[in-house]
Amino acid sequence: MKPDIHPAYHKINAKCACGNEVALGSIKEAIHVEICAACHPFFTGKQKLVDTAGRIEKFKKKYAKHFDQKQA
Repeated sequence: MKPDIHPAYHKINAKCACGNEVALGSIKEAIHVEICAACHPFFTGKQKLVDTAGRIEKFKKKYAKHFDQKQA
């Protein structure tokens, strides 16, 4: 390997929105995630609705005419 071309490697704590922290190594100085293995429905077995950036409202707005025609 060539010297002085690799990024600095840091020991960090990746933080989740649920409050869970995981110690790992990264070239970034901080990592923040919205969902992790401690709160993800696949791993916990609990149903959880994750709406990032209003995706559900955006979908309903986009297809409002379609659903109105179907119900009538």
